Amino acid sequence: MRKSKPTKRYILPDPKFQDTLVSKFVNYLMARGKKNLAYNVFYDAIQIVEDRTKENGLETWKKALSNVMPAVEVKSRRVGGATFQVPREVRPERKTSLGIKWLIRYARSRGEKTMTEKLAGEIIAASKGEGAAIKKKDDIHRMAEANKAFSHFRF
Repeated sequence: MRKSKPTKRYILPDPKFQDTLVSKFVNYLMARGKKNLAYNVFYDAIQIVEDRTKENGLETWKKALSNVMPAVEVKSRRVGGATFQVPREVRPERKTSLGIKWLIRYARSRGEKTMTEKLAGEIIAASKGEGAAIKKKDDIHRMAEANKAFSHFRF
């Protein structure tokens, strides 16, 4: 191995819940370096989730995130001129980052007025096992299932 592995960056916990996962989520949510705004959007969304579901907002968000995280994904692999979609298990860190990215991406493409409402809506949908982010996970899983025959090409 030529290059050394990059050092792991550790994220500080967020001010309200003292949770590093929340900080990570907010970092992905943030646009143009406006972290304070991102925190406000997240906390307000959690508040809306609490008001609508009458449950703990943070727990609902964690449940939604774990519902969105994929277990398997496909990776392209060339074997003798043909490209195969080879199913692979997803590393834990990649799982969380994919889950976070999908939740935010599909929240942004929702129809509500403000980002706070969009995020709250997507969190509630995902915690129930529905919504666009869940559909994305299911599509990925379905693709891995369909290409299970090529799993012997693992690398």
